[in-house]
Amino acid sequence: MMQKQKHQSEKQQKKEQLGLKELIAMGVGGMVGGGIFSVLGLSVGLAGHAAPIAFALGGIIALLTGWSYARLGLSFRSDGGSFTYLEHAFKHPNIAGLGGWLLLVGYIGTLALYSYTFGVYGTVILGGAAHGSPMQHFLESGVLLTFLGVNLYGVKAAGHTEDVIVLIKMLILSLFAIVGLFYVKPDHVLPLFNKGGVGMLMGTALIFVAYEGFELIPNAVNEMEDPDHNLPRGIMISVLITIAIYVLVSLVAVGNLLPGEISKYKEYALAAAAKPFLGHAGFVLIGVGALLSTASAINATLFGTARLGEVMAKDKELPLVFSIKERTRDIPWVSLCIISGLTLVFVNLGDLTVISSFASSTFLLIFASINLSAFRLRKEIGIGTLSSLSGMLLCLASWLVLCGYLWQHGRNSMIWIAIFYLGTAIVELLFSERRLFSQKE
Repeated sequence: MMQKQKHQSEKQQKKEQLGLKELIAMGVGGMVGGGIFSVLGLSVGLAGHAAPIAFALGGIIALLTGWSYARLGLSFRSDGGSFTYLEHAFKHPNIAGLGGWLLLVGYIGTLALYSYTFGVYGTVILGGAAHGSPMQHFLESGVLLTFLGVNLYGVKAAGHTEDVIVLIKMLILSLFAIVGLFYVKPDHVLPLFNKGGVGMLMGTALIFVAYEGFELIPNAVNEMEDPDHNLPRGIMISVLITIAIYVLVSLVAVGNLLPGEISKYKEYALAAAAKPFLGHAGFVLIGVGALLSTASAINATLFGTARLGEVMAKDKELPLVFSIKERTRDIPWVSLCIISGLTLVFVNLGDLTVISSFASSTFLLIFASINLSAFRLRKEIGIGTLSSLSGMLLCLASWLVLCGYLWQHGRNSMIWIAIFYLGTAIVELLFSERRLFSQKE
């Protein structure tokens, strides 16, 4: 009898662990968030007909970085993720601390991108004009405040609900890609490099934030079944699926819209691209997919980012105020409010190019540092020199291309982003003294 109960207990425990399917869903759901719905127009505008290649290049960088995350995740089995890896790779505490701060502001950038996308699609579905209209500001602020309230109240979206949203999103994008392929006009996609190789590289760098999300998989290493096999497979397969989706979706968009239309509908080009072959119903369908996707992403990102702030505060890498919780419930309410407040300011003051470039720039820097960490720890984690160095160099090269694009086309934006990074570094250096922000031990 005891042996039977033990067998049932082990079976139940195994059932509760994350299998390969759940990890792939986590990775694809994390990457195919609000990004593709908004940055597609930016990529096509820069890369032209080569937008599918731009997305493929971004995917190659994600694959190389994903392999670094997989090896690091298996060696340092911690839910601290990127922050933990930096701590092991660099003995100087300020480096890991700065990486943690950058990760935090990077997620604020993605929250702003998701909120912005929700506001744009919500506005055009309701028949209004986007491009900074009062309705757009109302919707992007409202959705953020709504999920702040949800998280403060303590209501967590059930896992099954999240799975359903991911499934609906994937079905909508798959329908768009498969049906749209039959309507692609050859003269819309040729010549391939109509905006040159530099434009394609700029498109890759500016939309790299669309691949942010796979790095969350190693954070669940202690809750997954057979991590030695499933962790690397989960990351690699989810990135490959995402690459296929992005390449097909961008090919259909390029093949159904003229350059002038892409420029006009830049912020919701994906919905506009569905009109030629699915009509207004297709426009609304993509819009609903964008609303569902961004709402889900805002909830999940806000939940995770607030808890990242709490963990960093407990490790004395953020002010202790971030670790304050509501007395009767396990809710880091101060962290939630600060992060939401910063996102509200960012999303209402920045435009799509600024928000996307800031988020892409931040994650390119973070992923470069993770690849460098893997290179420094290569003997300990068992990773090849070529993959980690290639990942780091490609991330840095993309970041430099992005800086070049901003210098030519958005110098003010680049200056503000540089000031923000400088401010983050100064705050980390000041905070490391522990005199201004935390109590002395």
